Amino acid sequence: MSLLKRWGMSATVGFLLAAAALALFVPWLIRLRWALMIAAGVLFIATGAANWREGASFLGRRGTRYGASAALLVVLALGIVVMANAVSVRYSARWDLTENKRHSLSSQTVKILQGLKAPVEVIAFFRSDQPGKRVAEDLLKQYAGASKGKLTYRMDDPDRAPGLAKRLGVESYGTLVLQSGEKSEKVLEADEERLTNALVKVTRSGKRVVYMLKGHGERETGNTERPGMSRAKDELEKANYELKDLVLARDPKVPADASVVIIAGPRTDLFPQELEALDAYLSRGGKIFFMADPFQAEGLAKYLTKYGITLGNDVVIELSPIGRLFGVGPEVPVINQYEPHPITKDLGGVMTLFPITRSVQLSKAQVRGVAPQVLARSSPQSWGETDRVALQRGEVKPDPNDTPGPVPVAAVVTLDVLPGAAAKGEGAKDEGGKGEGAKGEDKTPSKARIVVVGTSNLASNQFLGAQGNRDFFMNVVSWLADEADQVAVRPRDARQNPIFISEAQSQAVLWLSLLVLPGAVMVCGIFVVVHRRRQK
Repeated sequence: MSLLKRWGMSATVGFLLAAAALALFVPWLIRLRWALMIAAGVLFIATGAANWREGASFLGRRGTRYGASAALLVVLALGIVVMANAVSVRYSARWDLTENKRHSLSSQTVKILQGLKAPVEVIAFFRSDQPGKRVAEDLLKQYAGASKGKLTYRMDDPDRAPGLAKRLGVESYGTLVLQSGEKSEKVLEADEERLTNALVKVTRSGKRVVYMLKGHGERETGNTERPGMSRAKDELEKANYELKDLVLARDPKVPADASVVIIAGPRTDLFPQELEALDAYLSRGGKIFFMADPFQAEGLAKYLTKYGITLGNDVVIELSPIGRLFGVGPEVPVINQYEPHPITKDLGGVMTLFPITRSVQLSKAQVRGVAPQVLARSSPQSWGETDRVALQRGEVKPDPNDTPGPVPVAAVVTLDVLPGAAAKGEGAKDEGGKGEGAKGEDKTPSKARIVVVGTSNLASNQFLGAQGNRDFFMNVVSWLADEADQVAVRPRDARQNPIFISEAQSQAVLWLSLLVLPGAVMVCGIFVVVHRRRQK
């Protein structure tokens, strides 16, 4: 009995450790493991019965009670953690506390995922120890969750599945392959923008064609300098649009496969036959995006009046310091007032910059069949400066001849289309064989659409990446092209946002952290020590 009292508990622990070792190293000895566990249980009960007096005394001690309370709290904490993990396996929820929600899917991605009509499978080829695998898996998990079962994914190791990797043309680790039906797209880097663009390409039948009018000094899509539009071209192509040049002066007819025509800042007036070609295109339900710079191609202002738009002979001025960040003056109004419209629906709280823009007003006279609407306005502190001499001198101030703020800088127009003209236009598209009608979709337009903004700088390489300019530009094109799921805020840049502080602020932070705070702690400590010594 004395032997049991003294060594019983130690033998119990030994049996349990032996059972654990068997489970780890020789798991096939199941019977022996169970025998050890049963022996440990029997020994524990026998030892407890032999030492019940000592046990009762031990449990009555204060230290034992405190220890038991602490152990109970630990067990409760562990239980909560285990339960939370068990629940998270079945139900998932995310809270993105970053300022710009950089760890959440953009509204564009969510719209596209929720609108998927055919299943999409993503195969991600990562090594098991490859950096970035976990980030890619987390991103794909968000995609699968937002698609409501339409998108599935799996992670594969190209070293373990070389045949599959070779069949899909995978040549590097970290490649993602999207498959839907017979179409597939590869993404070499797992970020949301590339993945969503690939998703658009793999789920769309054909490309929408966007024509850029040429011949009047418009901005060049091949120009990679600051005034060019090469970035806008890249963004459109990534979104599955095909860009083509349109020279109406040579052939005054808008091609049948045109989804959108963009007129980006012409410096000279369009010829009458070109304007007639645009009228004919609109009468078939066409979509045109006008970007009309101030004091240039004034004939365009006269042309747009018949569609309910009046272009101001002015430049919108706003005395804000934003323009200095881009090397310009107060001619860069910051736009954050948007009228309710699909183009601006998701731009709430997002600024756009309209550099050197003219006002875009609605005509007072109503035009039958034409429904114009203001899209965006400048701030109440801005105005439309009409004094060109003062603008050239850089000495502007509001006067009675100027347009008071807030000044409209963008407008949208919808036009009723006669059924016969629409049917004729649709028939022409079918004959083209490559237009929307060739895709077998019901794209008969009921209304033509026009969007007018007072500047083409908005889409230039210099300003396209500023704030929400890219989203605004792409939303306009997508709305005109009838692609509602692409009218949204696009994936955000994952780069860090640096904090810019002045030299004085930098010195204040330095001395506050190195001297003021440590000194305050030291002074408090000295005060406490002196006070205690005086009390003694």
